[in-house]
Amino acid sequence: MNPRPSSTRHWRKPSRSSGGGGSNCVEVSAQKEVVSIRDSKISTGQFPYLAVGPEAWQAFVDSLKAT
Repeated sequence: MNPRPSSTRHWRKPSRSSGGGGSNCVEVSAQKEVVSIRDSKISTGQFPYLAVGPEAWQAFVDSLKAT
């Protein structure tokens, strides 16, 4: 897994993050081989983010939908 630098990705916020100013959520950048997740309060420059495989991300999303 070799994700692109965070500054060259297209980050998006979940549609339900608009409440409370939308600052308490995560942003996601999905690519073919990796899904990257970052804190939306820190959205510029090179900073830590979590990178997982697409299968792990889908399992996470499915578990949220099941609750």
